[in-house]
Amino acid sequence: MTATYKTPGIALITGASSGIGAIYADRLARRGHDLILVARNAERLDALAQRLSAETGRTVTPLVADLADKGDLRKVEAVLRSDPRITVLVNNAGLGSAVPLLQADVDAMESMIELNVTALTRLTYAAVPGFVARSGGAVINISSIVAVAPELLNGVYGGSKAFVLAFSQQLRHELAAKGIRVQAVLPGATATEFWDIAGAPIASLPQEIQQRMMRAEDMVDAALAGFDQGEFVTIPALPQAADWDAVETARQALFPNLSRAVPAARYGL
Repeated sequence: MTATYKTPGIALITGASSGIGAIYADRLARRGHDLILVARNAERLDALAQRLSAETGRTVTPLVADLADKGDLRKVEAVLRSDPRITVLVNNAGLGSAVPLLQADVDAMESMIELNVTALTRLTYAAVPGFVARSGGAVINISSIVAVAPELLNGVYGGSKAFVLAFSQQLRHELAAKGIRVQAVLPGATATEFWDIAGAPIASLPQEIQQRMMRAEDMVDAALAGFDQGEFVTIPALPQAADWDAVETARQALFPNLSRAVPAARYGL
C-alpha cells in the first residue's frame, strides 16, 4: 500500500511562532490546511494566527504551550490524540547549540535533549495511532545536517538531531504500509533566530558560513517540494539526490554483517 497524505485537514506545527515553523504555517495554510500552531510566545502566536486567517481564510488556532513543560506537553498530546481532523504533524520545535562540549552547561544540554528528542517522540506517539486508524497522515520531522555531520556544531545538538533521523527511519519502515508519510528534513545553515539562541549570532559567524546560509523561506519551500516528490530525507542544499542515495545504499549494505556469531577475522581471535 502506498503511503498517502490526505488534504485538506488540520496541520499541527510546533515551534510555529517564528522562523521555520511560521513559514510552514504560511505555506500549509495556502495549501488549504487549517492550522493548530504551538509555541511559547503567545503574542507572536496570536499575531501570526490572525494574519494567516485573514490572508488565507483558513481556521488558525493558536495553542500556547512550552513543550519543555510536562503539563504543556501533555496538553498538546491530548489534542493530537483527540482531534481526528489532524492529518499532518510538523515536529519543528527545537533548540540548538554551537557551544563546544567543555564550555557547555550540562543542564542546558539536558533541556535540549528534552525538547529535541523527548517532546518530539511523545508528540509523534500521540499522533500516529490516529493516523493509522484513519489510514492516512504525515509526520514531518525537522532534523539537521548535523545528524550526519555532528562535528559541525555542538555534539549534543548533533546527537539529538541524529536521533530524529534514526527515529524517522524506523517510523517510515513501520508505517509506510499503513498509509503514513514520514519525511525527515535536514536543513543546513538557515537564516533564523536559531543562531542567537545557540550562542552564535549570524553577524559573528565566519563570512564563509554567512555566504552559504539559506533563507528560511527557500528552505521550507524546498522541503515541501521534496515532500511532494515523495522524498523521505530532504536536504534542501544538496545538489544531487544521488549522493544521499549512495549513503543509504552503503548503510544498508552493512546490514548482513553487523551482527554475526563470531568476531571479524581482523581481531585475531
